[in-house]
This record gives sequence, C-alpha cells and structure tokens, in this order.
Amino acid sequence: MAEVINIRAMAAGVLAPLLRQHGSLSTHLPDALAHCPPQDRALMQQLCYGTMREMFRLQSLAAKLLKKPFKAQDMDLQALLLIGLWQLRSSRIPAHAALHETVEATHVLNKPWAKKLFNAILRRYQREHSALESQLGNDPCFTWNHPQWFIDKISHNWPEHWREILAANDQQAPLTLRANARQLTREQALANLRAESINATPCQYSKAGLTLEEPMDVSAIPGFTQGQLSVQDEAAQLAAELLAASPGERVLDACAAPGGKLCHLLEECSGLQEVIAVELEPARAQRILDNLQRLGLELECRILTADASSQDWWDGNAFDRILVDAPCSGTGVIRRHPDIKWLRKGDEIAALAQVQLNILTNLWQMLKPGGRLVYATCSIFSQENERIIERFLQQHSDARHQPIEAEWGELRPYGRQLFPQPGGHDGFYYAVLNKVTDNSTA
Repeated sequence: MAEVINIRAMAAGVLAPLLRQHGSLSTHLPDALAHCPPQDRALMQQLCYGTMREMFRLQSLAAKLLKKPFKAQDMDLQALLLIGLWQLRSSRIPAHAALHETVEATHVLNKPWAKKLFNAILRRYQREHSALESQLGNDPCFTWNHPQWFIDKISHNWPEHWREILAANDQQAPLTLRANARQLTREQALANLRAESINATPCQYSKAGLTLEEPMDVSAIPGFTQGQLSVQDEAAQLAAELLAASPGERVLDACAAPGGKLCHLLEECSGLQEVIAVELEPARAQRILDNLQRLGLELECRILTADASSQDWWDGNAFDRILVDAPCSGTGVIRRHPDIKWLRKGDEIAALAQVQLNILTNLWQMLKPGGRLVYATCSIFSQENERIIERFLQQHSDARHQPIEAEWGELRPYGRQLFPQPGGHDGFYYAVLNKVTDNSTA
C-alpha cells in the first residue's frame, strides 16, 4: 500500500528552518519538491511561497491566537500553524480541506498532542477572523506585512513611494522572458507563443522582453529548450544596453551568477575579443555554465571561480567594459523571493554596502581609461545604490558619472532607481561610470 504523504507536514518541514533563520526557500524547497508526488508539487510551492509572502501578518495572527508561543523544538508546529492560517486567509483551498489536512499533519510530525490545539485555533480563526484582524489594525507589521526596520528604512528612503513599494512586494511577479536575438526577433517569439495559444505582451522598456499573461512551466514554453527564450525580469534586461559593448572589446561580468545578463550581452553583441565571468561560489558558477550551454554560448565566455573583491585571478589586461552586478540585500526582488523580508536584517545593510564599495573599488583598477563600468543591484535602498556611487566618486578623481537618459525608473543624483511594478519589472538600480583618460578633464 502506497504511503500517504501529507503535503502540509512537508511544507512545515521546509519552513521550520527558515523560522530559525537557517537557509532559505531556494536551499530547502528543491529537495522537498524532489520527494513530493508530481501532482502535489504545485500545491507544495503554493503553500511555502504563499506563507512566506504573508509571514508578518500570519505571525501577528498566530501570536494573537496562541496563549503561549511554541517552544524552540516545536518550530515545525509554528510553521504548520502559519500554513494553516494562510490557507484559510488567502488561498482558494476549501476551508474544510485546509483545516482537516493541517490538523492531520500534527500526527505526521509526531506531535499528536497538538491536534486538539490546532483544531481549536483554526476553527476560532474561521469564526472570528474579522474581529481578530481588526484588533491588529494598529500594528504596522500586520498592516504592511514587513518587518518594522524595513518599513522605517523604506519610508525614510522613499517618502513618496514607500506604500506602493510595500504593496508591490506582496504581489506575485510575472513570468518575463527574453528573446535570443541570435535566433529570432521578439515579434517572432510572440508569434510562436500565440500559435500555441500562449498569451504574451512586449515589455515596455526592454527591446527583447516579453511577459506571459499566465505563468507556466518553462520547459513547456515553445523554443525554451532550444535556447530561443530565457527567463529574465525586464529590469535585469536593461544591463546589456547600458553596457553598450562593441565587437573587439574585452568585457568583464563580475558577480555573474546565474548568468542572465551575461547571456543577454553575448546574444546582443557577437565578435567581442574576450568575455570573462567571475563568480565566487562554485555551485553558482556552474549555473552560469548551464545557462551558456543551453544557449550554445559556452565557447564565447571564460568562467572564473574567484572573488571580485580581490585581484588574484586578474591577468593584468584591462577591460573596455565592466558590469558590476553587486551582491546586495535583494530587496527589489522580494516578490520572487518572499523569504528575503523575513531573513534579511536591518543591521546587515551597512556591511553589504561596504562589500559593494570594496568590489567597485577593486574592479575600477581593471577598467581601461576611456572604458565604461555599469554598477547594478536588485536593491531599493539608497545605501546600497546612489550613496555607494557618491562615496566612490569622492574617492576617485578619474571617475565620471554619466546620467542615464531613459524613460524607465526614477532619475537620481547618481543613476536611476526602478521600483517593483505590479505586473511589470522588479526593483533595480543602475549607474554608469566612465573612466577619463586625463584626470584634469571633465
């Protein structure tokens, strides 16, 4: 007799380490999905991502419903309770099914003593949800579904935009693709999708981008396995145009994983003299290679597993173009990685900013006079973005900021800032720096 798998218990096993600040969805969920029956994988993802997306509201509700918090060894029960509340509050799962399966999961977790407790709590929420949520109306973490430090920082950085940013963070991001210019035009890609009854629209700013009306398994998208299309957010697709590389030039993509911007660059510009991609983590470097191979571009790039803040790997030959896709807080892509707002802590931002400045300073030495460097992050905090550029320019007399003339994002004193858009692009930041040939010239 086949073993009956309780998906709620499996999901609780994924989320419990995150509640302890261990790992992330990207580290824990893939293994769980591999052990999940194929017909239940979509539900598993829905439970995990949905619960993490609503984490701060759910935690507030759980605290209201529990007489005392669970002990540290019972974080799987805390995760299961949050999953149960999410199903009743936000999902289309029938309430009776959500309640029954969640209560039964206490047995699977070998904690049958919690069955009555879960049954009582979840049924109470069913009866009193309006009153309970009304009582939490003055709690900013419940209202905005973000940690207090995040609310404070984003409202300080963007007093005119912070409400829209927080609301956008809680929405699901669309599936956006990039047409491979070496194989077909975006118009041809759209026609191919329409022929398979897949609705898509051209992106507003990226010339290669198109967004699907409904997300789907990428392996089922016509042309994907053949390398005609790649998954990439519209904001990330803007990097290649800003870099403006030309045939015969030597290009560096630093902190390059997973390789989307690198692949786009190679698709748009053939005949480059040399392209080098640097990535610190071996597993992430392998992802770059995998993406290059799917597109048939692996022979046009050299991947180095190395630290972009050091020069151990550099051969001393300067680059014409450098893309610095700096490690950052990821606060512009919370829609795609909702665990970021739970796992990221406010006191980490200053340390990240120092890493970003160190990388930028190190790589600047590798840029030819007359060359161009593009600095990019998927952050919406000015501390990681325009303030890094401001600090860098104060320290380097041979650096000149080049304002970006574009219709996208918000023009800042240095660079342009994009905010996450419902149904559109992620949050992102770009700045362009030119290295002057003579320090006395502007």
